[in-house]
Amino acid sequence: MSNTNKAGQVIKCRAAVAWEEGKPLAIEEVEVAPPEAGEVRLKILYTSLCHSDLYFWKSRDGGNLLFPRILGHEAAGIVESIGEGVTNLKPGDHVLPVFTGECGECRSCKSEESNLCDVLRLNTDSGVMLSDGKSRFSKDGKPIYHFLGTSTFSEYTVSHAKCVIKINPAAPLDKVCVLSCGICTGLGATLNVAKPKPGSTVAVFGLGAVGLAAAEGARLSGASRIIGVDILSSRKEQAKKFGITDFVNPKDHDKPVQQVLVEMTDGGVDRALECTGKVEAAIAAFESVHDGWGVAVLVGLPGNEDEFKTKTMNFLYERTVKGTFYGNYKPLSDIPSVVEKYMNKELELEKFITHSVPFSEINKSFDLMLKGESIRCLICMEG
Repeated sequence: MSNTNKAGQVIKCRAAVAWEEGKPLAIEEVEVAPPEAGEVRLKILYTSLCHSDLYFWKSRDGGNLLFPRILGHEAAGIVESIGEGVTNLKPGDHVLPVFTGECGECRSCKSEESNLCDVLRLNTDSGVMLSDGKSRFSKDGKPIYHFLGTSTFSEYTVSHAKCVIKINPAAPLDKVCVLSCGICTGLGATLNVAKPKPGSTVAVFGLGAVGLAAAEGARLSGASRIIGVDILSSRKEQAKKFGITDFVNPKDHDKPVQQVLVEMTDGGVDRALECTGKVEAAIAAFESVHDGWGVAVLVGLPGNEDEFKTKTMNFLYERTVKGTFYGNYKPLSDIPSVVEKYMNKELELEKFITHSVPFSEINKSFDLMLKGESIRCLICMEG
């Protein structure tokens, strides 16, 4: 069915539906309602699989098991139509939908110290739109739930307008799509939060896409030594492309990995970034930084019940632990400039995209991630 000039009407399109926990996604024809006030409907051209999709697809660790659901939150596309009152976007704009927003009016949006919008902050428990508590997706008259306000595993989706970033129309959407989540999360964690000084030593725990983006940030910052920590030694060679100079597999040592790092660096690293979401790695990252000035930044998505425990004396010795959300980037204000870094060849994105599959074969991207073979697998919606 042609979806040309469907503004204000229901669109029928393909979507990859997660019907139940941990089961392969099913390509279905779904109906996508037009956007309500403050919303936009997007045509998704490229999306990719992020570990957070995997987490909520199969999680038994406090994850929200809301099904049927359309996952996906790292993507790029074009605005198809806009709802009443939308002024920041128009049909035809090239955009990145994002799992968090920037209303521009709340206390957090007005603060230079936070990107945690009070209105549009990440909500993993909601499967409906903010404006009316209803879904814009349905099949055979029954609703299908949203995911993170994005649901990009669909040819068309509806998002809140202030969760959609207008970008340079010359930017290749098949490359910059990865900026809408993982790459900016890791890159910003280093550049905006850890802020390593030129010549410093940085440790990165977890060398998936977010960790490699954190390493890339350390490389761009001029770090002299970037130590990658991962339990998969197969990631060692690939990580060198992102600035990793040393590699440590905790399984290769009979002592805690933080002790290994302290011994390697004459007292500890200047900065550490934890990008696995494992609380043990978070503690190790903090305990591996140098006293007096060491900073550890926790980036990964932890379990709901995880508790961070360390000796209080570690704080007295002037070590710091920080958290970060989406690399401390304000989505609408900051991400267009990150796109420009790519356009100006200051930032490489191609090396993050290791695989590509047509939309009809989306389940292959899950297999690749589960096996630890991919950094990012691009999903081409027209395939």
